[in-house]
Amino acid sequence: MSKSLDRITLLETFVRIADSGSISAAARDLGLSQPSVSRQLAELEKRLKTQLMVRNTHSLALTDAGAEVLADSRIILSDWETLEEKHLSADSEIQGTLKVVAPVALGQQYLMRLACKFQTRFPGVTLAWQLEDHAIRFTEIGCDCWIKVGPIPDDMLIVRSLDSIERVLVASDKFISKQGMPDSPKRAERLPLIALDPFEGGSVPLANKGRSTSITPPVRMRTNNIFALKEAVKSGIGMAILPTWFIAGELKTGKLVDVLAGWKAPSLDLNIAYLPGKYQPLRLRAFLDLLKREVPKLDGVVT
Repeated sequence: MSKSLDRITLLETFVRIADSGSISAAARDLGLSQPSVSRQLAELEKRLKTQLMVRNTHSLALTDAGAEVLADSRIILSDWETLEEKHLSADSEIQGTLKVVAPVALGQQYLMRLACKFQTRFPGVTLAWQLEDHAIRFTEIGCDCWIKVGPIPDDMLIVRSLDSIERVLVASDKFISKQGMPDSPKRAERLPLIALDPFEGGSVPLANKGRSTSITPPVRMRTNNIFALKEAVKSGIGMAILPTWFIAGELKTGKLVDVLAGWKAPSLDLNIAYLPGKYQPLRLRAFLDLLKREVPKLDGVVT
């Protein structure tokens, strides 16, 4: 084994230990003995002259230096992999692991269908599909791209907008039957609201053909989960602001109704982020191309 390859192997082992959470789990994943993996970790720490992990009988924890080395290792391994891929023949199959972090609701429903379409087209790619609504530490979790509704707070990443997601104020048919359909934002302001954190605060801005206003309805419930929000609205306890794509079926059947036809809440940007680099892995480029083609077809997407 060459010296440079040995270094790559040490970094791969270190990343696997960090991702799996234990030396024994990493050893199983790598098909190695536990003492062999321990020796590789010790060798890496010796070469870097620093402790990377605090180890005891029950758990592992990265030191501050270990967290930095983990982030750097992911970049180095990614660069090495793209170097190999760059010099493959043109007819080589796209392969490797593509790790995507996507928002929970969108990633569970619509984007999941795109992910399956992608894997059908590229069976050599192993897709790791992780659903998260909260902000992540990109390099620490080792993903290839991060799809997020709303801003992406990481200046180290390249961020591109896929499109904007339209949102409307809706309520259930039973709620409207009981409360009556408001004929203006001012009347809607008297009705209880179910709020989605972190997007809805005390004031809800609305716009209609160049006109704008804001309402401050009483908040009856708050949740950080869009599935819970939709169920609460369908139960008839209040109105809520929901993305059109998520409730397209209920709007068509009349189970949910647009409370203020023509008035819409501010759209939310659907962003995708990835690491900067002169060369993107082919699997990432293929996935980004698929998103650019298919996302504009989603109900309620504003280009």
